[in-house]
Amino acid sequence: MSTSVAEPLVPRKRPTQERSKKKFSAMLSSARELLIEVGFESLTCEEIASRAEVPIGTLYQYFANKYVIVCELDRMDTVDVREELAAFATEIPSLEWPHLLEKFLDHLAALWRDDPSRRAVWLAVQSTPATRATASLNERVLAEQVARILAPLTPTQRTRREMMSQVLVHTAYSVLSFSVQDGHDHDLTVAELKRMLAGYLLLEETTAEA
Repeated sequence: MSTSVAEPLVPRKRPTQERSKKKFSAMLSSARELLIEVGFESLTCEEIASRAEVPIGTLYQYFANKYVIVCELDRMDTVDVREELAAFATEIPSLEWPHLLEKFLDHLAALWRDDPSRRAVWLAVQSTPATRATASLNERVLAEQVARILAPLTPTQRTRREMMSQVLVHTAYSVLSFSVQDGHDHDLTVAELKRMLAGYLLLEETTAEA
C-alpha cells in the first residue's frame, strides 16, 4: 500500500510590486504578533487581515489558510539562519572551530530568547502533516549547509554526514525550544546544548584523525 506525502505549503503567489510587498510583509508581521498573543489554535486569517489593515480577500490572494502563513514565517526564519551559517562556513575548517560553534549557538540562542515568535512559529509548524513536511524541508536546507561545513571534520563519514547534519539541526531547534519554556533556565540549557554538539563533533574529529 502506498502512502501519500503531504505537499509543502507555500503562498499562492509572491508580491512583485512595492505596494504589494508592504501588504505581504504586514500580514506576516501581524501573524507573528498574534501567534505570541493568542497562540496558533486561536489564530485566524480574519484577525491577521484586520491587524494588518488589509481586506480578507487580499490575504487570500496570497495565503490559502493560516497553515501556509506559519510555514512562510518558518521559511523566513530559516533564511535568517542560513545567512548566519554561510558566514560561519567561511571560517571552517579552523583550529578555533569549537569557539566558532559556540559563537554561532550563542547567536541562535539569542534569537530564541529575544524573539518569542521563533518558538511560536516552530511549534505551529508541528501541528499537521503538511506543515511538518514543509518545516522538514526548511530544516533539510540548513542540514545541507551543515553537512558542507562538517566535511573537513568528518572526511571518512560521507555516508553518515547527511543524517548527522539533520540530527544536529533538529536537536538544536528542539533544545532551543525547550530552553525558552516557562520554568527552564535558558542559559544553562544552552550551555548543555553546546557541550552536546561540541562533544559530538569533537568525537568525530578525533576518530577521523585516528
